[in-house]
Amino acid sequence: MKKRFILGLILTALLLAGTIQPSEARFFDETRAAIAQAKAINADLKSIREVIKNQNLYCNKREYDKLFALYKSDFINNDGFSKEVYFKLIKDTWENYPDISYVTEIKSINLKNNFATVETNETAIATTTEDLGEVEIVGELKGNGHSVYYLEKIGKNWRIASENILEETTTLTYGDARFLNIHLDAPEQIGAGKSYTATLSVDAPYDSVVVGSIGQEKITYPQGRSEDVYRKFSDDNTLERMFTANTDNINEYNIAAVGITRAEFPDEDNPKNIRIYMSGIAFVITRVNVIPENKFVKLEDNNGQKDK
Repeated sequence: MKKRFILGLILTALLLAGTIQPSEARFFDETRAAIAQAKAINADLKSIREVIKNQNLYCNKREYDKLFALYKSDFINNDGFSKEVYFKLIKDTWENYPDISYVTEIKSINLKNNFATVETNETAIATTTEDLGEVEIVGELKGNGHSVYYLEKIGKNWRIASENILEETTTLTYGDARFLNIHLDAPEQIGAGKSYTATLSVDAPYDSVVVGSIGQEKITYPQGRSEDVYRKFSDDNTLERMFTANTDNINEYNIAAVGITRAEFPDEDNPKNIRIYMSGIAFVITRVNVIPENKFVKLEDNNGQKDK
């Protein structure tokens, strides 16, 4: 029954084809073209999602060569890192944190011909161990990022051409610091040469003393090292520091270090016998994107004269 019904529809369509007017033919042509275009767009969107999915998969499986192939040869990110430097950093991360795992969430995809932008939220989690004398301490690494990837279609394949890291925070904690809320607040972006404040806050235990430092480093390769000047936190467990964004048009990191000390009285009969020890250490890194100064913008005054 169903076959005869379908056959009847086909015969009816063939009979009607001879009675279709030119305007109606154009309508059907446009409809077929729209359907074909929609199919092509859906195929591209599927391929783009597959690229981001594979990027996350290859990172978790440490498949370096496959990950490398997803990127264009002239890839560059918003820190000015080339593909070579970018993948050197990836390899260093895998070596330093062998159990690191990644999760990537696609927030949106914008497609225009052979170019696409993909907005993502990304997280990373890892553990590490450090030897402090005869004691081995375990550390936890947590990273959160908000990025936009720019993809380009090369032949039939989509490749990652560039990356813009909008927001990025990494926290490495040891000992008691693993169980505390530690935040380093700084502007996500700032104009070159402009001043800004970075604020470090810790929910510290009442029976501890917290010291910390906040430094500033331009994002370069190899990475520099900021000077650590430790200060005691204020009564509200915050520490602030003023910075001036660099004028080299290079993005920056604010790097904070936190030390948590406790006191023990091993001999209750002798309160002067006190032992001070470090119970927790934390490092927090947050990104500050520096907006370059455009020296080629000229304004006109009320008399129509251009500022020099």
